[in-house]
Amino acid sequence: MTDAFLIRPIAPTDNAAMAAIIRAVMPEFGADGPGFAIHDAEVDTMHESYAQPRSSYFVVERDGTVIGGGGVAPLQNAEPDVCELRKMYFLPAARGIGAGTAMMERCLDAARTHGFRRCYLETLTGMDAAQALYKRSGFTALCAPMGGTGHFSCDRFFIRDL
Repeated sequence: MTDAFLIRPIAPTDNAAMAAIIRAVMPEFGADGPGFAIHDAEVDTMHESYAQPRSSYFVVERDGTVIGGGGVAPLQNAEPDVCELRKMYFLPAARGIGAGTAMMERCLDAARTHGFRRCYLETLTGMDAAQALYKRSGFTALCAPMGGTGHFSCDRFFIRDL
């Protein structure tokens, strides 16, 4: 194993791997109850879900194995210039090798390409490394959620201008 990794658009053959990653990582942070993304219908069909207009999803691959992913899509029930950073989860093998920073850059570039002017995300207390990445990437905390994600158990909200 090397620390080298590749970030590429998700393929249909990545659906099962990404679903498994989401279902492994979210419980690690206590995010497996009601109101969390682990229960979203798109978890099993990430490629198809992000093949929609103004949406992109990418996977992190190392040594031929998918070890994480992240994407952007329009924020539901919000202004049309706001996207949401979505489903950004990494297995332990993808942590500490720069994959998070690289994925963030790739997602924000995609958001700009799709014409968004702001990027929103939500997370929860305890996901400290993720929140440090968000802050390093220029996100600022909000006091309340935006849009209509349905993730009522999330308790931390961030936004940044693109």
